[in-house]
Amino acid sequence: MTTAIVQPRVIYQRPSVLTDRPTHYCPGCGHGIVHRLIAELIDEMGLASRTIGVASVGCSVFAYDYLAVDFVESPHGRAPAVATGVRRARPEAFVFTYQGDGDLAAIGTAEIVHAAARGERITVVFVNNGIYGMTGGQMAPTTLLGQRTTSSPTGRDPGLAGYPIPITEMLALLPGVTYAARGSIADPGEIGRTKAMLRRAFEAQVWVPGLSIVEVLSTCPVGWGMTASEAMRHVGDAVVATYPLGVLVDRVAEPAGRAEGT
Repeated sequence: MTTAIVQPRVIYQRPSVLTDRPTHYCPGCGHGIVHRLIAELIDEMGLASRTIGVASVGCSVFAYDYLAVDFVESPHGRAPAVATGVRRARPEAFVFTYQGDGDLAAIGTAEIVHAAARGERITVVFVNNGIYGMTGGQMAPTTLLGQRTTSSPTGRDPGLAGYPIPITEMLALLPGVTYAARGSIADPGEIGRTKAMLRRAFEAQVWVPGLSIVEVLSTCPVGWGMTASEAMRHVGDAVVATYPLGVLVDRVAEPAGRAEGT
């Protein structure tokens, strides 16, 4: 009796632009998942040779260690302004920013609002973990009500610190924004849906003028004082209750007969 030899089947390969190196991020941090999604899309859409990323100071800045594309480091919050200059100087490039919530929704509010109002042809990846992760776990503009941080040890009080800012909803109101959506990394299904949102945001830049943005609800287990699994459940429960998932605006008209990535 002859036994058939079953050949192994490859079901996943590391994207070519995702560097092969150990992560430095804290256990349970969501940045690595978002890096992988971006790397997969850059590969799948054939964008690597003309991609320029811009990351602001903060945990997000270390994206340049993991994505093997050209990168520019910007001051904290200034990624949209730097990306504007890069895109105008290199109109053939695919330009994206990679930013956190303390970066985009606090010190960089003016930059992102005015880049969106001008309809700059860039794609913004906004990783929202609701806290200042790099500098000690302080309260951010997106911190949930009642959430304890090192600067709000008894919980965020709206009477003292105001309410969480739904920055993506605010940006979606501007005509210069062609696509705005919010996804999460809470479970495999949500990760898949977030990848689809990122793909659409990348396509928006390739196909039409205007700014596209995807907010990704992520984790900071160390800053939150949780285990990695507790942090994932927290994103899928309390965080999503404050920041609902879905597409907020899609003004992208796919060109007839236009091939993806061209």
